[in-house]
Amino acid sequence: MPPTRHGVGQPGTDLLEERNTTVTVTRFQDLPLADRDRHWDSDEADKRVRAWAGAEEKPTAKYREAHIWYDGDNPDEFGSYKLPIADVVDGGLKAVPRAVMAAGAVVQGARGGVDVPKEDIERIKSHLAKYYAKMDEAPPWDR
Repeated sequence: MPPTRHGVGQPGTDLLEERNTTVTVTRFQDLPLADRDRHWDSDEADKRVRAWAGAEEKPTAKYREAHIWYDGDNPDEFGSYKLPIADVVDGGLKAVPRAVMAAGAVVQGARGGVDVPKEDIERIKSHLAKYYAKMDEAPPWDR
């Protein structure tokens, strides 16, 4: 069964001493954008990303590239990856505009929000804002 997550990841770690947890907002990958009207289904995208990344058994660094955030203390667990924004299109990883918008909405509290440390929210927004800029849109928190 696929993990339930809203999830992302790549180096850029913070140590939150009060939680004694290493959390990570992924490094901006500057992925090319998929067509704006491309349908977004996170479960289906996750299957394709796992196959592309060689992550059938456990997450890999390539798998992390499709996400904005992951729990650095548990990088070998699929459930540690949140805010997915990418899918495999024509053999390569592309940011999907509808996924970026979904992640932006979740960060703003839609669908119950995202379970990440409050301290990471601004860094997540900064990462997402770069994709909004590529789409020539203002992120929802700037509207």
